[in-house]
Amino acid sequence: MLSEFDLIAQYFTRPVRETARVALGVGDDCALVSPAPGMQLAISSDMLVEGRHFFPDAEPRSLGHKCLAVNLSDLAAMGARPVAFTLALALPEARAEWLAPFSEGMLALADLHNCELVGGDTTKGPLNICITIFGEVPPGQALRRDAALRGDDIWISGSLGDARLALAGYRDELTLPQKTLADAAPRMHAPTPRVALGLALRGIACAAIDISDGLIGDLGHILARSRVGATLFADELPAGAALASQDRELRRRFALAGGDDYELCFTASAERRDEVLAAAQLSGTPVTRVGRIDDAAGLRLVDAAGAPLDLQLASFDHFASP
Repeated sequence: MLSEFDLIAQYFTRPVRETARVALGVGDDCALVSPAPGMQLAISSDMLVEGRHFFPDAEPRSLGHKCLAVNLSDLAAMGARPVAFTLALALPEARAEWLAPFSEGMLALADLHNCELVGGDTTKGPLNICITIFGEVPPGQALRRDAALRGDDIWISGSLGDARLALAGYRDELTLPQKTLADAAPRMHAPTPRVALGLALRGIACAAIDISDGLIGDLGHILARSRVGATLFADELPAGAALASQDRELRRRFALAGGDDYELCFTASAERRDEVLAAAQLSGTPVTRVGRIDDAAGLRLVDAAGAPLDLQLASFDHFASP
């Protein structure tokens, strides 16, 4: 059995790269990080708990990827460039056959975004993974939830609903063909943080948020903080490839309130549509215009013909959802 310090040294300690802005990483009481001159730090934390955020038999490599991806998604939503992160890890036991793929999955994604692991903590206990991530953004250029303006377009990156469809399959809420479940599963297990799009939208988008708990709930945060309302074109939402083959009622429900998508929802002036599309092309990320910011408070859902929809949907809530 590995000791606490053996597992840190073997699986989570690497030489700091010369190009990084990390002066001191894993191995001391604190890390030393130097943001670029004139930048603000963007900081976010996320906790993933076994049995709540992932199944007890979750494949460790994908889990390592996902636990960092959800934090990178927060930076993407702020238009922040990743710099470094810490990892606090509670483990029932220190097993090399779990730690090796977990760390490989996490650190491969970290390398892809030039984001250094600089410290954290380990302890024995029920499996619990907590990451705090640090990014940087020029002053005044962060994409915030409180900046949506009346008349803005509402946009979505990528596609929605496949992660929720996969969860429904795993929970036996739906009987899905094996191929459909296999097509949907990667969106649940290994989401793609839209960091490049977030960076490309600086100076173009007004407000942004990442979609973690479901579109209607997360967009609702923008509306509340910006003190505006919105109309959402429910049938224009970009359903994932697996969800697109399902019936309309299920497509609407999972795209609107499925959760675990880790796409960006953002607003931008209608006059900047060409710039939004150019940012999407630059970042290699598809985007879809799905609504508008309104004067009237609240969120209104309409169908393809513009008729109101009365859908009783709610996004995920840790203390209200099963």
